[in-house]
Amino acid sequence: MAAPVYPAWVTRWVSGQWRQKKRPPVLRPTRPLVLANKVANRREQAGEAMCITEMSVMMACWKQNNFNDTACAEEIRMFYDCVAKAEKERKNQNEEDALSPRENLTSSKVNKLLRRFPQITRYV
Repeated sequence: MAAPVYPAWVTRWVSGQWRQKKRPPVLRPTRPLVLANKVANRREQAGEAMCITEMSVMMACWKQNNFNDTACAEEIRMFYDCVAKAEKERKNQNEEDALSPRENLTSSKVNKLLRRFPQITRYV
């Protein structure tokens, strides 16, 4: 019984000759493989609005009392206290500009870091 006749490409494939002729593709980057010195400015997500309930209570009191400040002094004081507390928290958050490994960096923080540590594009 005669052995089956296969096409030439099958015998080359089975013997591994096809691997000798193929070379890995040459990788030529179009740009240098370094980071840029700045990133695009993305709109940062707006924070949660603060003191909304206090403001709505104050405005409802004004509407009930014909916009009289003396009748709504307690609500006005509560609103101003809330605003002062929120402002203090915002300042503390800005002062704590330390990087934590869990949070994503904003584009402004990334740009600040890239200005501190610029990329080396040529060797000395």
